[in-house]
Amino acid sequence: VVEVVRDGEKVTLRPKQLVLATGMSGIPNIPDIPGMDSFEGEQHHSSKHPGGAAYKGKKCVVLGGNNSAHDICAALWENDADVTMVQRSSTHIIKSDTLMELVLGPLYSEEAVQNGMTTEKADLTFASVPFKIMPDMHIPVYEQVAEQDADFYSRLKRAGFLLDFGDDGSGLFMKYLRRGSGYYIDVGASELVAQGEIKLKSGVGIERINPRSVTLTDGTELPADLIVYATGFGSMNGWAARIISQEVADKVGKCWGMGSDTTKDPGPWEGELRNMWKPTQQEALWFHGGNLHQSRHYSLYLALQLKARKESIDTPVYGMENVHHLS
Repeated sequence: VVEVVRDGEKVTLRPKQLVLATGMSGIPNIPDIPGMDSFEGEQHHSSKHPGGAAYKGKKCVVLGGNNSAHDICAALWENDADVTMVQRSSTHIIKSDTLMELVLGPLYSEEAVQNGMTTEKADLTFASVPFKIMPDMHIPVYEQVAEQDADFYSRLKRAGFLLDFGDDGSGLFMKYLRRGSGYYIDVGASELVAQGEIKLKSGVGIERINPRSVTLTDGTELPADLIVYATGFGSMNGWAARIISQEVADKVGKCWGMGSDTTKDPGPWEGELRNMWKPTQQEALWFHGGNLHQSRHYSLYLALQLKARKESIDTPVYGMENVHHLS
């Protein structure tokens, strides 16, 4: 049973199959920092950020160093705000143009189309590589990325930015598949960081929030009219807890990641993305997410599985993983 609000009234539904199509994100992670209730300015999670136009001339602190943090910092800077990024841990950065040239070009580019590649073939080719061998295929590519953009990375480091290429040097996509965080595809914000236009405090967090400032863990105090928590999202099963029950969420367990035993992707090895586009331990509950390529590709197989069940076609499930992590 699922209860939803329709036209202001609570309605009870009894679906035969429930698909949670929540993108790749779960419930927003909002840190619990002493003094939050005392802050006299504005504070919100990145998912609620309205854009930079309202903060002209304001002193803004953005907690985080990944995609959302960079985009929000750049938008605030473009609107003449005084913005500081607080980067707690290292981030993988790759220029958008370099990503297309060295990593995605053979599959997703005009040149690839001219060589006979189609969207369907590109999606299938990308999805056909087993996760177990994918890191070894990506490491030499990202070594080439590091060499080609060495000056760019050097300038970021000189600005104090904490850089990485993943635990094993395998770069963007393995970080994405393992943890769904820890990276930024640069479309300009990194240059602003390197030039000091976006101010940076790295290797620290926010220790305390004051009425009109934040105190960092190194003792630095930053004036603040706005605090943005670009602190990511939890596992998608958090939505199951909110919509259905915590019991169901725990029965399903953590969504995303594959048990690589790298940062934020605890083992044991599972070999495929946890609970995505396939039956879960909760009968009739499915999760659909990922980026555009994955949504486009795997939605076909999810739809086939649902259709088969709808048509009473035998759909045995083999080797369903045990739940190793609740969130």
